[in-house]
Amino acid sequence: MRFVALLLFCLLLVKAGHAQQSRAELERRRTSILESIHESQQQLAETKKNKNATMSQLRALQAKLNARLRLIDNINEEMENISGSIRSSTTEVGVLRSRLDTLKFRYAQSVRYAYANRSSSSLLAFIFSSKDYNDARRRLKYLRRYRDYRQQQASEIRETQGRIEQKIGVLNYQRLQKNMLLSAQEQQRQVLQQETNETNGVVKELRGREKQLLADIQRNQRAARQVQRSVEAIIRREMEEQRRKAQEEARKKAEEQKRLAASKQSYGGMSVATGSNAGGNASDANSGNRGSVTAYGNTNKPKPAASSSDVTISLTPEAQALSNSFATNKGRLPWPVERGTITGFFGLHKHPVANVMVENDGIDIQTNAGATVRAVFNGTVSGIFYVPGSGQNVIVQHGDYYSVYANLASVSVRKDQSVSTKQPIGVVGNNDDGVPVINFQIWKSTGHGSTKLNPQQWIAGQ
Repeated sequence: MRFVALLLFCLLLVKAGHAQQSRAELERRRTSILESIHESQQQLAETKKNKNATMSQLRALQAKLNARLRLIDNINEEMENISGSIRSSTTEVGVLRSRLDTLKFRYAQSVRYAYANRSSSSLLAFIFSSKDYNDARRRLKYLRRYRDYRQQQASEIRETQGRIEQKIGVLNYQRLQKNMLLSAQEQQRQVLQQETNETNGVVKELRGREKQLLADIQRNQRAARQVQRSVEAIIRREMEEQRRKAQEEARKKAEEQKRLAASKQSYGGMSVATGSNAGGNASDANSGNRGSVTAYGNTNKPKPAASSSDVTISLTPEAQALSNSFATNKGRLPWPVERGTITGFFGLHKHPVANVMVENDGIDIQTNAGATVRAVFNGTVSGIFYVPGSGQNVIVQHGDYYSVYANLASVSVRKDQSVSTKQPIGVVGNNDDGVPVINFQIWKSTGHGSTKLNPQQWIAGQ
């Protein structure tokens, strides 16, 4: 029974340790979300300088609204985690109290026994009634162990009482934490309702200018398609360059094989001719030697050069290592700007105001005016181009992967330049509303074309 209680106690300690780690992660996430909300609030204040409601203002409000919802969900998880800890602590206190009752009962038994045999004459009689000297030593040793056992019982009782008091203190603190989280949750719900009303008001105002919005949407989508075509063209150019290098390498290998084969055939012919001179007319008598010379030459004919369709395109070892390293860092890449809020998401989705579908090849990150744009990984600048409505655009190659930085006001790198992680490549530009926003994209070449990837899955903190 004692072993079972001890085992249950150990399991509770392990479970409490895991809960503590999970709670620490939830608290770290809550702090991160609060920082994101604060960042969104600052950027929203900048967009509100425009007297009329703008799409940038709406996107900033929606970003803050989404962060607020994540915060409430995180608080719910924290409360559930604390509730589990409270249940675990309550069970642990119950186990400790049960163990304390058992210890007290056994100690009471030993005290009663000691009281019944408290006279020194009884103890002396117990010792002197021994059969021999060895029996007396065993009895004396028994009495000493019995005394130590009683002291150990008293020590265990004090220790268990102390652990119970400690656990009750932890339990009370956990309940206090839960009450504080309940209060914070209620406060966040009230703020959420206010922000929802504010967002609905901006949507209502923007719908009054739907015609202008549709014109802006069409213009921005045209610019996005032009950026997409430019990116695809640059990736195709890089793939063609790789194909050309692969074909050139295959041609050189074929020529080298042909030269070696010709050298071997020439050496074989000279050997047979020497044998004919040594044997005189014997070569005429044995005409089969000529056939053997021809057969020997045919076995070393060079293989035909590989056609362009047979050439397998592969990266150099250095480029392949870079590509593998980029893929390994999925979910851990730094942001292209030091501070920012995601206000536009990847893929096809419904416009928040107009009744149209819009597509985003990357993510829009609203940041501070004049913010520095940084490379998210080591690579080489594959292209720099300008698109009306999208500003300057930079493409950095990372092996099979490409990162695209659109809507830059200025660029500080050049084509074919090697860049390192977080190296500045330009300065963010403003969108139609005068708000600093960068469009960040990630592409991957597939050998037969290219495909777009969701950058939100690649950068850290998502």
